[in-house]
Amino acid sequence: MESEGAASDKVERANQLKRSTARLSILSNTMLVMMKLAVGFAIGSVSVISEAIHSGIDLVAALIAYFSVKKSGEPPDEGHQFGHGKFEDFSGLIEALLIFIAAILIIREAALKLMGQGEGLDISLLAAGIAVMLVSALANWYVSSRLMKAAKATESIALEADAWHLRTDVYTSLGIFAGLVLINLTGWKFLDPLFAIAVALFIMKAAYDLTRRATSDLVDTRLPEAEEERIKSILSEHYLQYAGFHELRTRKSGSDRFMDLHLVVPRNQTVSDAHHLSDHLEADLREEFPRSSITIHFEPCDGECDKCECNSTCKSRNGS
Repeated sequence: MESEGAASDKVERANQLKRSTARLSILSNTMLVMMKLAVGFAIGSVSVISEAIHSGIDLVAALIAYFSVKKSGEPPDEGHQFGHGKFEDFSGLIEALLIFIAAILIIREAALKLMGQGEGLDISLLAAGIAVMLVSALANWYVSSRLMKAAKATESIALEADAWHLRTDVYTSLGIFAGLVLINLTGWKFLDPLFAIAVALFIMKAAYDLTRRATSDLVDTRLPEAEEERIKSILSEHYLQYAGFHELRTRKSGSDRFMDLHLVVPRNQTVSDAHHLSDHLEADLREEFPRSSITIHFEPCDGECDKCECNSTCKSRNGS
C-alpha cells in the first residue's frame, strides 16, 4: 500500500506528464497550420485550406487543453474546495464546439467552390499539397498516440479530447491526400470541394461524441458500471468488519473521482474502530482509484443479526 507521500508523488508525475504532452501538441499543431496554409493558398485547394482550418482549431484546442490540465492539477483551495477537475470537462466541451465551428466553415468554403466562386485549383502544384497532407498524417498520428497514451495513464479527458482531435486530423489528411492524388490522375477538380465536405461531416461526428462525453461529467453522471462493481468488490473484501453498505453514489470531475456511501457497522462498535475501518477502506479504494475523494457515513446495525455478515463480530462484542 502506498504511503501518502508516494501517492502525492504519483499524482505530481501524472500532472507533469499531462503538461509536457500538451506542449508537444501545441508545437506540432503550430507547424502544421503554417505548412497547410502556405501550400493551400499556393495551389488554391479548398480541401487543403479546410485542413489548415481544422489544424487551427486543433491548435486552439491544444492551448485550451494545456491550460485545463495545468489548472486541474492544482490542489483544492478556498474557492474550489473539491478541486479543479471540472476545468478539464469544460475544456473537452469547448474543444467539441470548436470542431463544430470548423466544420461549418469548411462546408461554407467548399459550397462556394462548387458554385464556381473563388480561385481555381492549380494542378501544377498538386505535388506540394500531396506531400504536406502525408506529412500532416504522419505527424498527427505520432502526436495523437502520445496524447492518447498520456490520457489513459492520467485519466485526462482534456488530453483524450485533444488526441481525438488529432486522430480525426490523421484520417481527414489521408482523405485529402487520396483526393489530391485522384485529381492529379484524373484532372477532376470538383473532387477537391467534395472531399472537403466529407472532412467536415467526419469531424462533426467526432465533435458530437466529444460533446456527449464532456457533458456527462459536467452533469455528474455516475461512474461506469465496471468501476462501480470494482468499488463494491473492494468493499466486500472487508465484509467481516461491517454489516453491509448502501446508498453508494459516484461521479467524476476531470481526472478526479468522488464516491460516498453508507456503511452499516455493529451497534456497539467504538468510534475509534469505525474510524480505523474507514481509513483502511479509503486506502484500498485509493490504491485502485488514486485521485478519489471518499466520504463514508456510518450507521449502526438495527439489531437484526440473523443474516448479518458480521454476526460473529457482533456476538463476540456482546460476550455471546
